[in-house]
Amino acid sequence: MNKRVYGVLGISSIMANWNADFTGFPKTISDGTVFGSDKALKYPMKKMWDNEGKKVLYIKSMKFSEKDDGKLIPCTLKDRYEALFAVDDLSKKADAREVLKNLMSAVDVKNFGATFAESGSNISITGAVQFGQGFNKYEGTTAEEQQILSPFRDGTKDDKEKGEAKNSTLGTKITSNEAHYFYPFVINPLAYKELEKLGVTEGYTEEDYQNFKRTALVSATAFATNAKEGCENEFAMFVETEEDLYLPNLSEYITFEKGEEKNLITIGCEGFFLDELQDKIRNIEIYYNPYTTKLNSYVKQAKYFNIITQKEV
Repeated sequence: MNKRVYGVLGISSIMANWNADFTGFPKTISDGTVFGSDKALKYPMKKMWDNEGKKVLYIKSMKFSEKDDGKLIPCTLKDRYEALFAVDDLSKKADAREVLKNLMSAVDVKNFGATFAESGSNISITGAVQFGQGFNKYEGTTAEEQQILSPFRDGTKDDKEKGEAKNSTLGTKITSNEAHYFYPFVINPLAYKELEKLGVTEGYTEEDYQNFKRTALVSATAFATNAKEGCENEFAMFVETEEDLYLPNLSEYITFEKGEEKNLITIGCEGFFLDELQDKIRNIEIYYNPYTTKLNSYVKQAKYFNIITQKEV
């Protein structure tokens, strides 16, 4: 692929928890601003690829322990690699070329890169796709804490003198009333230039980019866990440029306002796409949900699409 791609992915969270910290509340920085980490965005994409049968290395998988009475435990990176690439024992066969070829055949590594330090292999791959942190642009976000009654009592609270625990346990579910996260990203196919010279990959291709774009547009909506049901893809912008054009973080130029009937997303970076950069920009695509959202700015060269139907509007 002989182009760079800059863009923004927008995720809405309605009575859901897109990215919780270790206390269960939505992640915040020191001033209280809610944000989502890049890992929160990558995971639904990796899960979607995994469900499609593609090779995904960096995703949690489980196995029964051979040493600890058959308990269910998470796999190590070595376990996952050996299972994914049909390797009997990585420690006995750690040929660097073969390891690199295998790593670059995994769709998540091909996009996001990898740190692989296992059995004599110490490999670091900077991914062609790099995400920033996704900051919430909606000022009215608050955390909602719900008490949940379990159908079971806690057997660990049984007392020899007082007898068995009489009540079922209480749990807690924490969500945001509403939040709207906007993630910047950049795709630099030159990231794999050295690996191409080594003959372990064909580089980041147009097919890789189209696969990334396809997944990026729907994976949050498709990933319907208990906490993530209510999280949806609501916005995306893809700006394809010449390889020597370098644009700033585009999410910084996007604002969100809550409307009575429809929400309002303003794209304030349209000045980048005027005459002085026109001959370096190949294509601009903007996806949004026209049923819930209006766009306040108009980028002249852009094609606009319904993010649900993916048909041009």
